[in-house]
Amino acid sequence: MSDRPLLLEIITALEEQGLDRDEYQLQRMIDAEALERLVDSTGPQTDLEIRYSVGEFCVVVTPSDEVTVKVS
Repeated sequence: MSDRPLLLEIITALEEQGLDRDEYQLQRMIDAEALERLVDSTGPQTDLEIRYSVGEFCVVVTPSDEVTVKVS
């Protein structure tokens, strides 16, 4: 992952899609520390892909340096 904490990467990606922080409570949806440890424990060649929904958005986290957010 990048030098920024995964939680900030996820929040930034959601905000780039127009989702305001007041519209969700991420800490109730995921354990960001556990997610970051899981992603960091794998290498970029790993096929790990974690998906979850935040409202109408699908968040995809992989061992690469990118968090992807798509409209469901």
